[in-house]
Amino acid sequence: METTSVMRADKSVKHGSEYWKRYAWRGVIYLFTIALGIIFMLPFIWTLSSAFKNPWELYIFPPTWIPQEPRPYNFVRVFEVVPFARWIYNSILVAFFNVAAQVLVASAVAFGFSRFRFKGRNVLFVMMLSTMMLPVHVTIIPTFLMFRYIGWLDTLLPLIVPAFFGGGAFNIFLLRQFFMTIPLDFDEAAYVDGASSFTIFAKLIMPLSKPAISTVAIFAFLGSWNNFLGPLIFLNSARNFTVSLGINYFKVAPLDAGEPRDHLLMAASTLITLPGIILFFAAQRYFISGIVMSGIKG
Repeated sequence: METTSVMRADKSVKHGSEYWKRYAWRGVIYLFTIALGIIFMLPFIWTLSSAFKNPWELYIFPPTWIPQEPRPYNFVRVFEVVPFARWIYNSILVAFFNVAAQVLVASAVAFGFSRFRFKGRNVLFVMMLSTMMLPVHVTIIPTFLMFRYIGWLDTLLPLIVPAFFGGGAFNIFLLRQFFMTIPLDFDEAAYVDGASSFTIFAKLIMPLSKPAISTVAIFAFLGSWNNFLGPLIFLNSARNFTVSLGINYFKVAPLDAGEPRDHLLMAASTLITLPGIILFFAAQRYFISGIVMSGIKG
Protein backbone atom coordinates (compact mmCIF):
# COMPACT_ATOMS: atom_id res chain seq x y z
CA MET A 1 0.00 0.00 0.00
CA GLU A 2 2.76 2.43 0.88
CA THR A 3 4.56 1.68 -2.44
CA THR A 4 1.37 2.30 -4.36
CA SER A 5 0.79 5.60 -2.56
CA VAL A 6 4.34 6.72 -3.28
CA MET A 7 3.97 5.81 -6.98
CA ARG A 8 0.72 7.74 -7.19
CA ALA A 9 2.32 10.74 -5.50
CA ASP A 10 5.26 10.63 -7.93
CA LYS A 11 2.87 10.46 -10.89
CA SER A 12 0.88 13.38 -9.50
CA VAL A 13 4.03 15.48 -9.05
CA LYS A 14 5.28 14.55 -12.51
CA HIS A 15 1.91 15.35 -14.06
CA GLY A 16 1.78 18.70 -12.28
CA SER A 17 5.31 19.54 -13.40
CA GLU A 18 4.50 18.71 -17.04
CA TYR A 19 1.29 20.74 -16.78
CA TRP A 20 3.09 23.88 -15.62
CA LYS A 21 5.91 23.41 -18.14
CA ARG A 22 3.41 23.14 -20.96
CA TYR A 23 1.50 26.25 -19.97
CA ALA A 24 4.68 28.20 -19.21
CA TRP A 25 5.98 27.41 -22.72
CA ARG A 26 2.63 28.38 -24.21
CA GLY A 27 2.77 31.67 -22.30
CA VAL A 28 6.24 32.40 -23.69
CA ILE A 29 4.98 31.75 -27.23
CA TYR A 30 2.01 34.08 -26.69
CA LEU A 31 4.21 36.84 -25.32
CA PHE A 32 6.62 36.47 -28.23
CA THR A 33 3.74 36.59 -30.72
CA ILE A 34 2.24 39.67 -29.06
CA ALA A 35 5.63 41.40 -29.10
CA LEU A 36 6.04 40.66 -32.81
CA GLY A 37 2.52 41.94 -33.48
CA ILE A 38 3.31 45.21 -31.71
CA ILE A 39 6.54 45.62 -33.68
CA PHE A 40 4.76 45.05 -37.00
CA MET A 41 1.99 47.45 -36.00
CA LEU A 42 4.35 50.30 -35.13
CA PRO A 43 4.48 51.78 -38.68
CA PHE A 44 0.68 51.88 -38.87
CA ILE A 45 0.41 53.36 -35.37
CA TRP A 46 2.97 56.02 -36.32
CA THR A 47 1.05 56.82 -39.52
CA LEU A 48 -2.23 57.09 -37.62
CA SER A 49 -0.65 59.31 -34.99
CA SER A 50 1.00 61.53 -37.60
CA ALA A 51 -2.31 61.94 -39.42
CA PHE A 52 -3.60 64.00 -36.45
CA LYS A 53 -0.47 66.09 -35.93
CA ASN A 54 0.47 69.63 -36.85
CA PRO A 55 3.14 69.78 -39.58
CA TRP A 56 5.83 71.00 -37.21
CA GLU A 57 5.20 68.13 -34.78
CA LEU A 58 6.32 65.55 -37.38
CA TYR A 59 9.89 66.79 -37.22
CA ILE A 60 10.53 67.29 -33.51
CA PHE A 61 13.00 65.08 -31.66
CA PRO A 62 12.42 62.96 -29.68
CA PRO A 63 9.28 62.05 -31.67
CA THR A 64 5.89 62.07 -29.97
CA TRP A 65 3.43 59.20 -30.36
CA ILE A 66 0.43 61.14 -29.08
CA PRO A 67 -0.33 64.43 -30.90
CA GLN A 68 0.06 67.44 -28.66
CA GLU A 69 -2.65 69.32 -30.56
CA PRO A 70 -4.82 66.78 -32.44
CA ARG A 71 -6.05 68.03 -35.82
CA PRO A 72 -8.90 65.91 -37.24
CA TYR A 73 -9.23 68.60 -39.92
CA ASN A 74 -6.27 66.99 -41.69
CA PHE A 75 -8.64 64.32 -43.03
CA VAL A 76 -10.99 66.98 -44.38
CA ARG A 77 -8.11 68.89 -45.94
CA VAL A 78 -7.09 65.80 -47.92
CA PHE A 79 -10.37 66.00 -49.87
CA GLU A 80 -9.86 69.74 -50.48
CA VAL A 81 -6.37 69.74 -51.97
CA VAL A 82 -6.74 66.72 -54.31
CA PRO A 83 -9.73 64.90 -55.89
CA PHE A 84 -9.49 62.21 -53.22
CA ALA A 85 -13.22 61.36 -53.28
CA ARG A 86 -12.94 60.68 -57.03
CA TRP A 87 -9.93 58.44 -56.46
CA ILE A 88 -11.85 56.45 -53.86
CA TYR A 89 -14.77 56.07 -56.26
CA ASN A 90 -12.44 54.84 -59.02
CA SER A 91 -10.78 52.36 -56.69
CA ILE A 92 -14.11 51.02 -55.42
CA LEU A 93 -15.37 50.63 -59.00
CA VAL A 94 -12.25 48.76 -60.11
CA ALA A 95 -12.17 46.61 -56.98
CA PHE A 96 -15.86 45.68 -57.30
CA PHE A 97 -15.51 44.40 -60.86
CA ASN A 98 -12.23 42.66 -60.08
CA VAL A 99 -13.71 40.82 -57.12
CA ALA A 100 -16.84 39.79 -59.03
CA ALA A 101 -14.90 38.71 -62.11
CA GLN A 102 -12.15 36.80 -60.34
CA VAL A 103 -14.56 34.97 -58.06
CA LEU A 104 -16.95 33.92 -60.84
CA VAL A 105 -14.36 33.08 -63.50
CA ALA A 106 -11.89 31.35 -61.18
CA SER A 107 -14.73 29.34 -59.62
CA ALA A 108 -15.95 28.16 -63.01
CA VAL A 109 -12.46 27.13 -64.14
CA ALA A 110 -11.71 25.44 -60.81
CA PHE A 111 -15.01 23.56 -61.03
CA GLY A 112 -13.99 22.16 -64.40
CA PHE A 113 -10.58 21.06 -63.14
CA SER A 114 -11.95 19.45 -59.99
CA ARG A 115 -15.16 17.81 -61.24
CA PHE A 116 -14.68 16.84 -64.90
CA ARG A 117 -12.44 14.08 -66.22
CA PHE A 118 -11.06 14.82 -69.67
CA LYS A 119 -7.93 14.05 -71.64
CA GLY A 120 -5.06 16.41 -70.88
CA ARG A 121 -6.65 17.84 -67.75
CA ASN A 122 -3.52 17.54 -65.61
CA VAL A 123 -1.34 18.94 -68.38
CA LEU A 124 -3.59 21.98 -68.74
CA PHE A 125 -3.63 22.44 -64.97
CA VAL A 126 0.19 22.40 -64.80
CA MET A 127 0.38 24.84 -67.72
CA MET A 128 -2.06 27.11 -65.91
CA LEU A 129 0.02 26.98 -62.72
CA SER A 130 3.19 27.71 -64.69
CA THR A 131 1.80 31.14 -65.57
CA MET A 132 2.36 32.11 -61.92
CA MET A 133 6.10 32.10 -62.66
CA LEU A 134 5.68 34.72 -65.40
CA PRO A 135 6.21 38.22 -63.92
CA VAL A 136 3.70 40.87 -64.91
CA HIS A 137 6.61 43.10 -65.98
CA VAL A 138 7.30 40.73 -68.88
CA THR A 139 3.89 41.32 -70.44
CA ILE A 140 3.37 44.95 -69.49
CA ILE A 141 4.77 46.38 -72.77
CA PRO A 142 2.66 44.27 -75.19
CA THR A 143 -0.33 44.84 -72.92
CA PHE A 144 0.22 48.60 -73.05
CA LEU A 145 0.53 48.52 -76.84
CA MET A 146 -2.66 46.50 -77.16
CA PHE A 147 -4.70 48.86 -74.98
CA ARG A 148 -3.26 51.88 -76.79
CA TYR A 149 -4.27 50.36 -80.13
CA ILE A 150 -7.90 49.87 -79.04
CA GLY A 151 -8.04 53.30 -77.37
CA TRP A 152 -8.40 52.27 -73.73
CA LEU A 153 -5.51 54.27 -72.29
CA ASP A 154 -6.40 56.76 -69.54
CA THR A 155 -9.57 54.79 -68.76
CA LEU A 156 -10.37 52.24 -66.07
CA LEU A 157 -11.04 49.48 -68.62
CA PRO A 158 -7.45 48.09 -68.63
CA LEU A 159 -7.77 47.62 -64.87
CA ILE A 160 -11.17 45.87 -65.09
CA VAL A 161 -11.52 43.84 -68.29
CA PRO A 162 -8.50 41.49 -67.85
CA ALA A 163 -10.02 40.15 -64.62
CA PHE A 164 -12.79 38.53 -66.68
CA PHE A 165 -10.26 36.36 -68.54
CA GLY A 166 -8.95 33.52 -66.37
CA GLY A 167 -9.53 34.77 -62.85
CA GLY A 168 -5.92 34.29 -61.78
CA ALA A 169 -3.89 31.07 -61.56
CA PHE A 170 -3.55 31.22 -57.78
CA ASN A 171 -7.29 31.73 -57.30
CA ILE A 172 -8.04 28.78 -59.58
CA PHE A 173 -5.59 26.61 -57.66
CA LEU A 174 -7.02 27.64 -54.30
CA LEU A 175 -10.63 26.99 -55.33
CA ARG A 176 -9.80 23.75 -57.10
CA GLN A 177 -8.14 22.41 -53.95
CA PHE A 178 -11.18 23.35 -51.90
CA PHE A 179 -13.67 21.90 -54.39
CA MET A 180 -11.81 18.57 -54.24
CA THR A 181 -12.57 18.33 -50.52
CA ILE A 182 -16.32 18.21 -51.34
CA PRO A 183 -17.30 14.54 -51.88
CA LEU A 184 -18.28 13.53 -55.41
CA ASP A 185 -21.23 11.68 -53.89
CA PHE A 186 -23.04 15.02 -53.68
CA ASP A 187 -22.66 15.50 -57.43
CA GLU A 188 -23.85 11.98 -58.20
CA ALA A 189 -26.92 12.42 -56.00
CA ALA A 190 -27.69 15.71 -57.76
CA TYR A 191 -27.30 14.11 -61.19
CA VAL A 192 -29.74 11.37 -60.16
CA ASP A 193 -32.26 14.07 -59.23
CA GLY A 194 -31.88 15.57 -62.71
CA ALA A 195 -29.56 18.47 -61.91
CA SER A 196 -27.25 19.78 -64.62
CA SER A 197 -23.57 20.63 -64.18
CA PHE A 198 -24.43 24.33 -63.99
CA THR A 199 -27.03 23.66 -61.28
CA ILE A 200 -24.51 21.64 -59.26
CA PHE A 201 -21.97 24.42 -59.62
CA ALA A 202 -24.36 27.23 -58.70
CA LYS A 203 -26.53 25.58 -56.05
CA LEU A 204 -24.24 22.95 -54.53
CA ILE A 205 -20.55 23.72 -54.91
CA MET A 206 -20.67 27.50 -54.53
CA PRO A 207 -22.78 27.54 -51.33
CA LEU A 208 -20.51 24.90 -49.77
CA SER A 209 -17.37 26.86 -50.68
CA LYS A 210 -17.99 30.13 -48.86
CA PRO A 211 -14.65 30.05 -46.96
CA ALA A 212 -12.59 29.60 -50.13
CA ILE A 213 -14.68 32.12 -52.09
CA SER A 214 -14.30 34.65 -49.28
CA THR A 215 -10.53 34.11 -49.35
CA VAL A 216 -10.39 34.70 -53.09
CA ALA A 217 -12.58 37.80 -52.72
CA ILE A 218 -10.25 39.23 -50.06
CA PHE A 219 -7.18 38.60 -52.19
CA ALA A 220 -8.88 40.10 -55.24
CA PHE A 221 -9.97 43.21 -53.36
CA LEU A 222 -6.59 43.83 -51.75
CA GLY A 223 -4.76 43.16 -55.01
CA SER A 224 -6.98 45.62 -56.87
CA TRP A 225 -7.05 48.24 -54.10
CA ASN A 226 -3.27 48.22 -53.68
CA ASN A 227 -2.42 47.90 -57.38
CA PHE A 228 0.08 50.59 -58.30
CA LEU A 229 1.82 49.40 -61.47
CA GLY A 230 -1.34 49.06 -63.56
CA PRO A 231 -2.70 52.57 -62.86
CA LEU A 232 0.81 54.00 -63.27
CA ILE A 233 1.10 52.52 -66.78
CA PHE A 234 -2.43 53.04 -68.10
CA LEU A 235 -3.72 56.23 -66.42
CA ASN A 236 -2.63 59.77 -67.19
CA SER A 237 -5.32 62.16 -65.91
CA ALA A 238 -5.42 62.91 -62.19
CA ARG A 239 -9.22 62.57 -62.26
CA ASN A 240 -8.92 58.92 -63.33
CA PHE A 241 -6.35 57.92 -60.71
CA THR A 242 -6.98 55.22 -58.13
CA VAL A 243 -5.99 55.79 -54.51
CA SER A 244 -2.71 53.86 -54.82
CA LEU A 245 -1.53 56.07 -57.67
CA GLY A 246 -3.14 59.16 -56.13
CA ILE A 247 -0.93 58.84 -53.05
CA ASN A 248 2.13 59.05 -55.30
CA TYR A 249 0.65 62.05 -57.12
CA PHE A 250 -0.16 63.62 -53.74
CA LYS A 251 3.56 64.13 -53.12
CA VAL A 252 3.83 66.47 -56.10
CA ALA A 253 0.30 67.89 -56.23
CA PRO A 254 0.19 71.73 -56.28
CA LEU A 255 -0.82 73.04 -52.85
CA ASP A 256 -1.03 76.53 -51.45
CA ALA A 257 2.31 78.31 -51.37
CA GLY A 258 4.48 76.98 -48.59
CA GLU A 259 1.84 74.58 -47.22
CA PRO A 260 3.38 71.40 -45.78
CA ARG A 261 1.99 68.14 -47.11
CA ASP A 262 3.49 65.35 -44.99
CA HIS A 263 0.73 65.39 -42.37
CA LEU A 264 -1.89 65.32 -45.14
CA LEU A 265 -0.05 62.43 -46.81
CA MET A 266 -0.24 60.50 -43.52
CA ALA A 267 -3.97 61.21 -43.27
CA ALA A 268 -4.54 60.01 -46.84
CA SER A 269 -2.48 56.87 -46.21
CA THR A 270 -4.58 56.11 -43.14
CA LEU A 271 -7.81 56.47 -45.11
CA ILE A 272 -6.76 54.08 -47.88
CA THR A 273 -5.49 51.51 -45.35
CA LEU A 274 -8.74 51.27 -43.40
CA PRO A 275 -10.84 49.33 -46.00
CA GLY A 276 -8.34 46.47 -46.12
CA ILE A 277 -8.15 46.25 -42.33
CA ILE A 278 -11.93 46.34 -41.92
CA LEU A 279 -12.41 43.71 -44.63
CA PHE A 280 -9.86 41.36 -43.12
CA PHE A 281 -11.31 41.47 -39.62
CA ALA A 282 -14.87 41.20 -40.94
CA ALA A 283 -14.07 38.07 -42.97
CA GLN A 284 -11.25 36.70 -40.83
CA ARG A 285 -13.11 33.50 -39.93
CA TYR A 286 -13.79 32.62 -43.56
CA PHE A 287 -10.30 33.67 -44.63
CA ILE A 288 -8.47 31.40 -42.20
CA SER A 289 -10.74 28.40 -42.76
CA GLY A 290 -10.47 28.84 -46.53
CA ILE A 291 -6.67 28.77 -46.42
CA VAL A 292 -6.61 25.74 -44.10
CA MET A 293 -9.26 23.69 -45.92
CA SER A 294 -7.77 24.34 -49.36
CA GLY A 295 -4.64 22.39 -48.48
CA ILE A 296 -6.29 19.24 -47.15
CA LYS A 297 -6.56 17.30 -50.40
CA GLY A 298 -4.14 17.39 -53.33
